[in-house]
Amino acid sequence: MDVLTSTLGFTPGKVIAVHLSYRSRAAQRGRTPAHPSYFLKTSSSLCPSGEIARPAGTELLGFEGEIAIVISDDARNVSIEQAWSHVGWVTASNDLGLHDLRYADKGSNVRSKGGDGYTPIGETLLDARDLSPDAIGVRTWLDGDLVQDDSSAGMLFSFAEMIADLSRFMTLKRGDVILTGTPAGASVAQPGQRIEVEVFDLRDPSHTSGRLTTTVTEGPALADVGNPPKVDDKQRADAWGTDVASEVEFVLTDELRKRLENVAVATLSAQLRKRGYNEVSIDGVHPLIPGTKLIGRARTLRYLPYRKDEFAARGGGYNAQKRAIDSVNEGEVLVMDARGVADAGTLGDILALRAKTRGAAGIITDGCVRDYTLVAKLGMPVFATSHHPAVLGRRHIPWETDVDIACGGALVRVGDVIVADDDGPLVIPPALLVEVLAAAEEQEAEEEFITQMVAEGHSVDGLYPLSGSWRERYDAWRANQN
Repeated sequence: MDVLTSTLGFTPGKVIAVHLSYRSRAAQRGRTPAHPSYFLKTSSSLCPSGEIARPAGTELLGFEGEIAIVISDDARNVSIEQAWSHVGWVTASNDLGLHDLRYADKGSNVRSKGGDGYTPIGETLLDARDLSPDAIGVRTWLDGDLVQDDSSAGMLFSFAEMIADLSRFMTLKRGDVILTGTPAGASVAQPGQRIEVEVFDLRDPSHTSGRLTTTVTEGPALADVGNPPKVDDKQRADAWGTDVASEVEFVLTDELRKRLENVAVATLSAQLRKRGYNEVSIDGVHPLIPGTKLIGRARTLRYLPYRKDEFAARGGGYNAQKRAIDSVNEGEVLVMDARGVADAGTLGDILALRAKTRGAAGIITDGCVRDYTLVAKLGMPVFATSHHPAVLGRRHIPWETDVDIACGGALVRVGDVIVADDDGPLVIPPALLVEVLAAAEEQEAEEEFITQMVAEGHSVDGLYPLSGSWRERYDAWRANQN
């Protein structure tokens, strides 16, 4: 029995779910609603931590970590100002859905999201009186990796607005649950994977619901009656949270480059982390010239450790290093995997000049640069761990080009978007760039507003991060900027 049913002594009557409600999710979807919209889930979908079976023959069991609010006192035609007083408890929920049947439901989500066990809720209930509604966090892990990290401060609509809106049409009864929507990072879980969702007080993260845990298993096939499971590439893209064709179709346009020029790498990093991308920084490298900004699509070169026989076979003549330099195109970034070796060069002045004349956006190596002063004088952005006089043959064999590599602890694939400044380089999957960039621009606009207000003498209480009336003032300020 789930914690809510056991606490109430009866099964909740309604489970109401909200569609798009977070700025990060709206940016991902490419649309921002003016008002909240809703759908209903069955009360039999409520369950505690445990297992959920994905029917055999289906592929898209989606998870969505959410903040669940529970009504304690009946609410009908309540105002926004009164609404929060009708909330008794807050906890974590996982709005599971079988996307294979969304086409059949035509928006109702009856079968795709109404199945038994499709709304895990818990672990414990938090007393709403102890929480600030604009300072509640939600996090989701998939197999231990953080994939969702947001809070009620990042929502398009307040909890009070949702309650007041719904209460215009129906009585929200004691025990009714509102699943308040999911931030960016919702995706698909496969059999054998573990999903964990936690809701917590931003002011005191130890005040938490605990981790609501759901393990996906392989279940029997659905009975051969009614609409069969069916998916297409668009459905896959929606479920996984990415565009399955984006890596093929993506173009780093001049407009995107210009926008990236105006956003700090630190801000992009924060937005990537919110989406569960914590290992996308190329660590330990620095620009040869401070103040350098580097933007481009990745090409790759892999070095392996020196061995006499293999260097004789691969290290001389028109080797992989020279081929990589000779093929890098305008606007591309050549990223070198040198295993962090700090006592042999991986790039010198002549090859750096060749890359520059070909129009390369720059070069990144987690090894060393030789001819340091001459390379720096070329003016092409170069990031490296250090400089050293020795030639590459002291430690390296140029091995292969345009393959997946590791550089500074980050996976780099051909076509990834590289953005670097004095804080270091980031590797951004192309499918995420537009979403992450838009969110980063919004974050920097918020920080500009906050900075102005702090400079005018205002306290950071409620201002940083934005909440309550400060959010409304920011929205008005932002509208005047556009």
